[in-house]
Amino acid sequence: MSASAPRDAGRILLTGATGYVGGRLLRLFEAEGLRVRCLLRRPALFPSDRPPTTELVGGDVGDPVSVAAAMRGVKTAYYLVHSMGAADDFEVRDRRAAEVFGAAAAAAGVQRIVYLGGLGDEHDELSAHLRSRHEVGRILRASGVPVIEFRASIIIGSGSLSFEMIRALVERLPAMITPRWVSVLAQPIGIEDVLRYLRAALDLDLQESRVYEIGGPDRVSYGDLMVEYARQRGLRRSLIPVPVLTPRLSSLWLGLVTPLYARVGRKLVDSICHPTLVADPAPAQRDFAIRPFGVREEIARALANEDREFAATRWSDALSSAGAPREWGGARFGNRLVDSRRVHVAVSPAAAFAPIRRIGGATGWYWGDWLWRLRGLVDLVAGGVGMRRGRHDPERLAVGDALDWWRVEAIEPDRRLRLVAEMKLPGRAWLEFEVTPDGDGAQIQQTAIFDPVGLAGLAYWYGIFPLHELVFARMLRGIAQAACGSRREGSR
Repeated sequence: MSASAPRDAGRILLTGATGYVGGRLLRLFEAEGLRVRCLLRRPALFPSDRPPTTELVGGDVGDPVSVAAAMRGVKTAYYLVHSMGAADDFEVRDRRAAEVFGAAAAAAGVQRIVYLGGLGDEHDELSAHLRSRHEVGRILRASGVPVIEFRASIIIGSGSLSFEMIRALVERLPAMITPRWVSVLAQPIGIEDVLRYLRAALDLDLQESRVYEIGGPDRVSYGDLMVEYARQRGLRRSLIPVPVLTPRLSSLWLGLVTPLYARVGRKLVDSICHPTLVADPAPAQRDFAIRPFGVREEIARALANEDREFAATRWSDALSSAGAPREWGGARFGNRLVDSRRVHVAVSPAAAFAPIRRIGGATGWYWGDWLWRLRGLVDLVAGGVGMRRGRHDPERLAVGDALDWWRVEAIEPDRRLRLVAEMKLPGRAWLEFEVTPDGDGAQIQQTAIFDPVGLAGLAYWYGIFPLHELVFARMLRGIAQAACGSRREGSR
């Protein structure tokens, strides 16, 4: 049996909309114009600029009253939550939440539950995390509501827990001590393929519960994933196996060198210690016309998707700025390091943007031009383009224009300019300016972004960061002064 023609999806209840998979699934549903109700613990903190087809309601999957209210009028309920980060007994919490969710779905006449769990042979002595994921599936099925349970191994995608762990280890450690769990086999699947399965579950003819094991075509270890990531990033890395390294020690080690904190790292390592392979691919192949990508393609797509998300990002509401607490070294976007600051000017956005569109060349950089020229000379000696290119027009810029050692990557008149560096660097760098209306004037946001490659890239960023604090802060001040001085000219 295969997925039928698209059916009337009706109202969809989505839990986990603030999580990695749920958040992306919500965007997919919204792009299709499907009616979605998101059950959120704190709706006020969730972005409110949603289409009219999306409804935000408050509640918790462990609270029978709020779950029952959220289930009213729902045809399909997605269960995409778990308590991996909980400090207490997460198995008890997951068990209770699944019981509440299943009972509420049955009482409301929900036609199907879609659940994303984890792979792992139930006959093995599974980790507490994998054991809990399987138990949740059994509890949901026991409710009497037909359940589509997808079981997946490592999910690869920009921002996923496993991908971020792999990235941090490979980028930061030229030589890695690898415990035995690094060689345990898994069957990774890309986030885009996971979303395709979750979306296709809406259209599947279903009279009874089914379990689908989903995974890509490759059976690999975390070590294999690290080697492939390093290859695609152009890094040389050595893996040094050791006979023992307990999950506790591994989790503390991960907490030091990756974005994971020790509690989540411990549960993740516990799960990695067991093979997570597709034992029976036939049901998924029979019922879904989906053929997942291999590991090489998954990692390449994760890196490319991150670039696209980065290109579409606006920093105005997401990053630290003057007058607000700042993390030394800047914020992060994926692997990228970000240093951002703002200033208010009592002029129109057009006047505020005028000195930005004239930046570089004969106009200079509004502060410390001798430092910019010195950096250009260093780049020239290193075989880069240096500062000698200048700019072809003192007033106008277009995408693709050369600008000293930068190139114009994006420009929106009177609003935004993004430059990408063409100097010799251990990574990639951008400099972005964005102007937005702000009360009686405008706000200028200046953002420096760096995508470091390996330890050399990190050393470069943190080595020059104190200079950023000096040069970029004063450059922004100079731009603001120039904007106020050319108010009438910028408003033409």
